[in-house]
Amino acid sequence: MAGAWQFLLAGAALAAYLLALHRENQWTKTIPNNGLLRYLGFFNAERIVLTSPEALHEVLVTKNYSFPKPASLRETAGRFLGLGLILSEGNAHKTQRRNMNPAFAPRQIKALYPLFWDKAREMVEAITADEAKSNNGTIEVVKWASRITLDLIGLAGLGRDFGAIRDEKNELVQTYNIIFQPSHQARMLHLIESFVPAWVLNALPIKLNSDIGQAAGSIRELCRETIAAKQRKLAKKELNDLDILSSAIRTETFTEHELIDQAMTLLAAGHDTTGSAFTWGVYLLARHCDVQDKLRQEIQQRLPPLDAANESLICSVDIDSMPYLQAVCSEVLRFYAPVPQTLREAAHDTTIVGQFIPKGARIIVAPWATNRDPRIWGPDAHIFNPDRWLCEQQDDDEHSGDSNKDYGTRSSGGAYSKYGFLSFLHGTRACIGQGFARAELACLLAVWVGSFEFGLQESALMDEGNLDIKGGLTARPADGLHIKTTKISRRCSH
Repeated sequence: MAGAWQFLLAGAALAAYLLALHRENQWTKTIPNNGLLRYLGFFNAERIVLTSPEALHEVLVTKNYSFPKPASLRETAGRFLGLGLILSEGNAHKTQRRNMNPAFAPRQIKALYPLFWDKAREMVEAITADEAKSNNGTIEVVKWASRITLDLIGLAGLGRDFGAIRDEKNELVQTYNIIFQPSHQARMLHLIESFVPAWVLNALPIKLNSDIGQAAGSIRELCRETIAAKQRKLAKKELNDLDILSSAIRTETFTEHELIDQAMTLLAAGHDTTGSAFTWGVYLLARHCDVQDKLRQEIQQRLPPLDAANESLICSVDIDSMPYLQAVCSEVLRFYAPVPQTLREAAHDTTIVGQFIPKGARIIVAPWATNRDPRIWGPDAHIFNPDRWLCEQQDDDEHSGDSNKDYGTRSSGGAYSKYGFLSFLHGTRACIGQGFARAELACLLAVWVGSFEFGLQESALMDEGNLDIKGGLTARPADGLHIKTTKISRRCSH
């Protein structure tokens, strides 16, 4: 069995295979390899999974433009994602990345923290009001995660408040539910997309195509109207908004069509990925009450109660200076990367770590496997442990002779290679919005944990193996995430 290539006759989708390995911590124990795993998928189509930092470095950095996303993926997903940063390739991607960089500059993201905090507070208030009516103490997190993150990306990304928190039947929420709910038809199309031209799949007279076509058209029109309004403000020299789209418009480097694509990418990817991360964060903290309690203690020590937020403005310094909160966010993102896998395709005959790769071969980058690889993270890779992201700092007081211990964060989490953490990828295709996503997640978890004590409604889900997971662009619990909550009352001590 040992060697650079291993052959797996896969009758199920790769996502299920990755999940099984991910759960059982058997990624490298059961299948010896030298950086590449080969398996045969539908119709014996060849797939290659990258398992070593060296292989990942080649595909993501040194040869990244030799491994674009499959054209079929761009044509199908492009209908609702737009051909923005996620799906563009080659020179188009280089240009878009360069022109979008100012919109994601650290100072731009730091200015958005108060917005993130206020929206998270609005979510808690809405949940509390709903619970007062139903009085059952149970919250379904997946739906709330979708609503809050859609409002967040609406305001921070496009400068529009969609009102999803206030209205559970919000039209835009329903539109994205159509796109991101993996139906039977969607799974079947995914299986055959390697062998049938994308334009044929898109033209099939089936309900899925009709629904996605209508949903995508509605989203594109919303983006078009938003951009037109901002361009009118720009013409009057009145475009002073802080949102990402306004920053992109002010560069005056994008055509209207390109701006629409970027806006669609922001909306779809920006809310779905963070919604997934928040959901997994709540799940993990519900399973690990000790971590939940420790995080709540830091929150209560460093942040004001929600009802004092108007008097005590929350800014980036408050959130970023909380080492345990940052460690929890990093560990959530490691343990359950919002995007379990991403695809690449060899643009020409080439090699990866010295092994021949033919043109057209599908390459799989699998965060759900690599992020828990014991060869990179050590024997406790399968354990949820935020402490791995902390380092002890000692502050010596030369006058008193006292030594005060404090904790800071370490960026590696103890992994021997940065390629052990693939939640935002690496290289020129690394997620441009990772600072934005981390800020959102930190604010959401700080508000949630500071507001509720919570646990799983179904005790069986304490065992990760009992969790049914659905996959699309991101992964979430298939049946939602039902959490028992108790509202925390705090008096302002600031």
